[in-house]
Amino acid sequence: MVMLGRTANGLYWMFRYIERAENIARLVDAGLRMSLTRSGASDDDWAAVLLSADVREGFDASHSRVTAADAIDFLLRDTANPSSVMSCIDSGRNNARMVRTALTRETWEATNECWIELKQMLARKLKSADLPEVIDTVKRRAGLIRGAFHGSMLRNEIYNFARIGTFIERADNTSRILDVKYYVLLPAITHVGSSLDNMQWESILRSVSAHRSYRWVYDGEYRPANIADFLILNGQMPRSLAYSYEKIVSNLGYIAKDYGERLAAHDTAEKVRETLQSTTIGEIMDQGLHEFLDRFIARNNRLGQEITEGYRFYS
Repeated sequence: MVMLGRTANGLYWMFRYIERAENIARLVDAGLRMSLTRSGASDDDWAAVLLSADVREGFDASHSRVTAADAIDFLLRDTANPSSVMSCIDSGRNNARMVRTALTRETWEATNECWIELKQMLARKLKSADLPEVIDTVKRRAGLIRGAFHGSMLRNEIYNFARIGTFIERADNTSRILDVKYYVLLPAITHVGSSLDNMQWESILRSVSAHRSYRWVYDGEYRPANIADFLILNGQMPRSLAYSYEKIVSNLGYIAKDYGERLAAHDTAEKVRETLQSTTIGEIMDQGLHEFLDRFIARNNRLGQEITEGYRFYS
């Protein structure tokens, strides 16, 4: 291999963790927005958010029941949770330190400043009034890291491994947020198409920064099939599954060209992209949105494992 596996691993996981920190903050934001639109909402509603973040088992190991305060603390601050925002920022910075010589000064400084600010903000349990500021800070800082990296790095293998990590994590997150709304959070079939249903869909769009762009495409009409189409199949929406896989295939292709070899990961990524290009939202809804997203998450996880093995990340 041209690049040491450890370096590729550090870049890939640095950007997966930065993306995950932002995504967890977005999930908390979605949970907060959902709780504001649910009449008679209980603390148990946060169980759905924990499921979406794939941390319910870890939460249950240290908590006897789900409360909003405990769930939010677990998702944002708890270092015993490897997917909490603080844990992800720590892990992202540690990986950045490991590959410091592969990064520009601007990228390292943006990462380090993110860690410093969030370590201060998340040093103690948060009050409800502080949550919007913390969530906005996480999103802003993650954006600054990506912006510094995008604006200062050579478009080489370093750039490609970082981008692959970003978009594998992003695709995982978008699919989980969409699944939680459609499969878990909708209170009852009688609410479908109601003002409550519409407010919840609007909350989901806002949590992935897609509210305004959705209105440009669909004139603001909140239909579940349209929103699912936008977040799954719209190749112009930067947090959609289709857009993410277009970038993953592209960056994997550049690495294959540089290294002169194709691996199993290339075939897997191209098959997922082909599925997203050839499937209609009607076919997805007919087969079951939850089932489709469940399969997608499994295939996305498999791709991550194939990249790890194929590029010998730990060698």
